[in-house]
Formats: sequence, structure tokens, C-alpha cells
Amino acid sequence: MVEKISSLQNPRVKQLVKLRDRRPRDEAGVFLVEGYREIRRALEKSVPLQELYYAPEWFLGENEPALIAQAEAAGARLFELTRDAFAKVAYRERPDGLLAVAPQWHRALADLALPVAPFLLVVEAIEKPGNLGTILRSADAAGCDAVIVCDPVTDIFNPNVVRASTGVLFSVPLVVAESTGVHAWLREKGIRAIATTPAATTLYTDADLRGPLAVVMGSEQYGLSDFWLKNADLPVRIPMAGQADSLNVAMATIITLFEAVRQRGGG
Repeated sequence: MVEKISSLQNPRVKQLVKLRDRRPRDEAGVFLVEGYREIRRALEKSVPLQELYYAPEWFLGENEPALIAQAEAAGARLFELTRDAFAKVAYRERPDGLLAVAPQWHRALADLALPVAPFLLVVEAIEKPGNLGTILRSADAAGCDAVIVCDPVTDIFNPNVVRASTGVLFSVPLVVAESTGVHAWLREKGIRAIATTPAATTLYTDADLRGPLAVVMGSEQYGLSDFWLKNADLPVRIPMAGQADSLNVAMATIITLFEAVRQRGGG
């Protein structure tokens, strides 16, 4: 049975607003998934949505009822909200009337099932949720076997990460770990770490990006830490012809990953 909510003071409405912040999310062990595409991808990957809130007055198309039925069949509890109540809980400026609550997960390096020649992306201390979400999309498009987030500054379950990833958060295996442990694990698995830095002498196009590989990208403001610069197997750089001394980290990630895709016979 669908519970209907109209009051902006409803406890569930208040809790959804609180879940925009990390501490309440971590305390409850859940996060928000807003939007038709994002929820559809969560269901496609069998993410066990706990609750689904919807407001027909905000729907943009005709496929929403089928998605709601799919979520209910998968075990989600349904709540129908009025237009104003949904506007209160929505994270987006122009919502599409769909918002789900999903459980957080915690995957370890040991949980990753890797092929013979794994293709990994390692990102260190990414600060902006939008960049992290875009990076996840890039890793998915490039066919990375996993993304490893080292020493995170932003929460991987931030609503902006979910939104910027367009739901790819659910399809790319994602691990959060410390840099020292990740480096030791890469060595143990025989995976070369390629570090991107403007100070490198080797162009990224001249490096051999075939075989077991981890592309390591640094933070927006400071780039890679000394730890990765000292311990990576090979530093590489992207040539810069203009006055800017660096690229946006998401853009630099795309450029490097797809050079690896080209070399590995994927394009």
C-alpha cells in the first residue's frame, strides 16, 4: 500500500532533507538517489532500494509508473508526495518526481574480481563531487575494471556524485582505501601505476599503457601527493601548449584513459 505525504513537516520529509548531509547519511547507512535514469540504473544493477518517493505532478514522461512498479516489485516501500512536498525533498532545481533511498556499501580491494590484465583508475583526494561523478562516467565509458578512491575528501555517496555519475556509481566497481594500502596491493597484483603530473618528461602517448595498468590521478588543487609521485612506476604528462598549467582533473582523466583504450585495442 502506498503511503501519501502532503505535509512539509512530515518526519520522512525532514529525514530526506537531512540525508543531503554526510553525517546523517553515514549514521543511517543510506544515501539518496534522485532521478529517473539514476534509479533505473540502480534497479538494473539490483541495488536494494529501501524506499521510493514520487510525485506525479513532477513527472517528465510516461515511463515513471513502470519504474515505480519495478522498484516496488524489488522490495522498495512506496510513498506518494504532493508537488510541494517533493520540491522540499528534491536535491535538483528541476526535479523529475523520483527519489529513492538506497543502502550504502563498503567494498574492499580484496573484493575486486580482476581479469588477467586489469585496467584500473586510481584517484587521490578528489575534492569536488561533480568531478568525482564525471570521473566515474569516464571510467565506465573507458571500460575500467574498477575505480579506487584514495584518501577521499568528498563522500562517494554525496548527491552530486550520484547525479554527475548519472547512476554509473552503481555499475563501476568502486573501492575507497588509503594510498599506502592501494600501492602495496597494486605491487602484489603486478599492476603498473602510471602517475599523471605536469612535471613528468614522458608524454602520456609515449608510455606503454597496455597490460595490467592503474592510471593514477591527483586532486584538483594540488595534483598527486609526493607518495604517488615517488612510488608510481612511471610519471607521464599531457602536453600543454597554452598559458594554463593544468587541466581539469575530470578532463585529464578522460584524455589519459582513452589513450590507454586506444593502445589496448579498444578503439
